[in-house]
Amino acid sequence: MADLFDTSSDTGKETQGSAPRPLADLLRPKSLGEVIGQEQVLGPDAPLGVMLANGSLGSLVFWGPPGVGKTTIARLLADETDLHFIQISAIFTGVPELRKVFDEARLRRTNGRGTLLFVDEIHRFNKAQQDSFLPHMEDGTILLVGATTENPSFELNAALLSRSQVLVLERLSPADLERLVQRAEKALDKALPLTGEAREALLDMADGDGRALLNLVEQIAAWKVDGKLDPTALSTRLMKRATVYDKSGDEHFNLISALHKSVRGSDPDAALYWLARMLKGGEDPRYLARRITRMAIEDIGLADPQAQAHCLQAWQTFERLGSPEGELALAQAVIYLALAPKSNAAYAAYKAAMREAGKTGSLRPPKHILNAPTKLMKEQGYGDGYAYDHDAEAGFSGQNYFPDGMDRLQAYFPVERGFERELKKRLDWFTKQRLKRD
Repeated sequence: MADLFDTSSDTGKETQGSAPRPLADLLRPKSLGEVIGQEQVLGPDAPLGVMLANGSLGSLVFWGPPGVGKTTIARLLADETDLHFIQISAIFTGVPELRKVFDEARLRRTNGRGTLLFVDEIHRFNKAQQDSFLPHMEDGTILLVGATTENPSFELNAALLSRSQVLVLERLSPADLERLVQRAEKALDKALPLTGEAREALLDMADGDGRALLNLVEQIAAWKVDGKLDPTALSTRLMKRATVYDKSGDEHFNLISALHKSVRGSDPDAALYWLARMLKGGEDPRYLARRITRMAIEDIGLADPQAQAHCLQAWQTFERLGSPEGELALAQAVIYLALAPKSNAAYAAYKAAMREAGKTGSLRPPKHILNAPTKLMKEQGYGDGYAYDHDAEAGFSGQNYFPDGMDRLQAYFPVERGFERELKKRLDWFTKQRLKRD
């Protein structure tokens, strides 16, 4: 396959007097064979390749970042299958517009032609709007192709997903982007005035987004410069594409998961990288402070009781200093957590206790550990037989504190790491003493 926006040799030539068109539109492919990248969905043995070869194209959801060809591929699929192409955006389309689209598709079908309905930003439709597609998908009125940058598992309802195949489109590689620049230079009939290093910097600015790259190329091609620009000169004229990050979207949860697992995996360099990615993307440092503190509780626990204190101090330091100085305190806390001994024994013990409490929540405490502030309660046996541990040998009575009739729960299993090694020794001693007293 050639290029995502590869075209024939006359692409880019405008007819005399026509209105100017963006370079990205001029270089839009005219067939699927001209699309570069996305071989995982377009290759001969890939889902779309197999569907087209067998004449069995079904409804699809394209999931991927901006500028990787979702709209282009949908349009070309309509051409390949001789379907009428209709494009709408969930941002600007309401129920009346949808009803009109369905009515026109139904009429078109009675005249012998199907409709490929491409819905951009399909995740922005609510559940009722998404449900409105179902009967028209089932009776063949439309073949739906949705496009989304968000995780379909979270943003699309189950009924719609069950009737569609989700295809993941990847961001373009540097090699893909370089070929795209070459095609643009051929269409413009001029080379970009960039050194080799500046050319690499240009590809980095695009960050895998083909449309963004072509927009940058179009700007550069219009410059009147002598000689070639180096990376420094290029960066003064162009701004790097904003990082793809949505504080309430899928990328938000992906990055916090990456940060958490890097800490759990004792990799301070990776943890710092993901922390920086989130901060660069505009994440609220207070959210990060809260999640970092949670990591200390969940994954370090009592193997290093100071870890929690470090996180709380970092949080407090950030509140005092603010950004950007206070973010260094969060970075230090992340390093401390990544290198601290790990244990989830307390976390697992808490969950085990919660499960048991859910099963035995109606059982009362044994009477011997209940206070008896009234005469009636004393007569009922409250407090009878309670052994005051400070008066017992070694300060330990070994009494039962669980409800009568309930098997003893063992929830806490400390590990042989960090301070929990000492706690395990203590627990083993108390267990041995309890068995002797029993």
